Amino acid sequence: MDLSFYKGKTVLVTGHTGFKGSWLCKILLMHGAKVVGYALEPETKPNLFSQLSLEKEMVSIIGDIRDLEKLNKAFDRYQPEIVLHLAAQPIVRTSYQKPVYTYDVNVMGTVNVCECVRTHRCVKSFLNVTTDKVYENDDIPDHPFKEDEKLDGYDPYSNSKSCSEIVTHSYYKSFLKELGVAVSTARAGNVIGGGDFSKDRIIPDSARALASSTELVIRNPNSTRPYQHVLEPLLCYLIIAKEQYFNHDLCGAYNIGPDSCDFSTTEKLVKLFAKNCGPEFKYVIKSDNGPHEAAFLSLDNSKMKKTFNWSPRIHIEDAVRLSAEWYNAWVNNQDLIKLTEKQIKEFLSE
Repeated sequence: MDLSFYKGKTVLVTGHTGFKGSWLCKILLMHGAKVVGYALEPETKPNLFSQLSLEKEMVSIIGDIRDLEKLNKAFDRYQPEIVLHLAAQPIVRTSYQKPVYTYDVNVMGTVNVCECVRTHRCVKSFLNVTTDKVYENDDIPDHPFKEDEKLDGYDPYSNSKSCSEIVTHSYYKSFLKELGVAVSTARAGNVIGGGDFSKDRIIPDSARALASSTELVIRNPNSTRPYQHVLEPLLCYLIIAKEQYFNHDLCGAYNIGPDSCDFSTTEKLVKLFAKNCGPEFKYVIKSDNGPHEAAFLSLDNSKMKKTFNWSPRIHIEDAVRLSAEWYNAWVNNQDLIKLTEKQIKEFLSE
């Protein structure tokens, strides 16, 4: 994938201090983009944003996506051509504990970004990153969701991202299409990779167990998800934002996920992680009677394939291997910037 398009372009990334946001900013910086980030302080310690020292290479604005005035000032000052919206409250369990906050961030935050895009003619391409969980899910096995199926996520997180999709579509039809702004949404499956330290995610939980030599507890061993390495959806985001910049007929919603051969249960994922970490890594299956989460979830990625001549590059075994390689380097105090750059270069050169 040739990312030279981004050289010299000003790209505003919301949620840049998060796991995916940090990887995305690193890719853009490696290809000469002028990157402006807008997000809260990193939520975890440690965190990828700090480990990659990204604040030294880009404009990093610490602000709440719900603060329209501050967000508007960022647009005023830096005049971005491309906007990639990743800021969110992304955890299902947290959304049960803080539903109002989750809706406020994920819905009104999206409204604020769309409003800034509407009022700044500098923006030519806008991508809202949502989730594979936006669909109404009846836990039917072997049912990959297509982009035209009903949006109605079950839990507050999933539902708020469904609302975020609807907000984006409304702004596009009501304002942005006429203003000449290309707009799409990207519905990505569960991502794994080095540098994620979020709570209630299976690979970060595995990494913490590895670092502390404690036993990992698996809540839902049979939950099936379209796990993919973080570089897969990030490349897709950049493809969509670039191609729609030149061709507005490409605007729409896109599922981004692995092929069905790489769908995985939680237990399989952990077994693969353990294989790459040695016999000292231990886990146990123990339900904690937590809130509802869908048992089966898969995406039909054929639209992305057909429209952009794209296909997934990293199979599940390699996705876990790359993740384990990164976390092993973290545990052993190795150079994480060098390793991250190496994984990006190798992925893009395949």
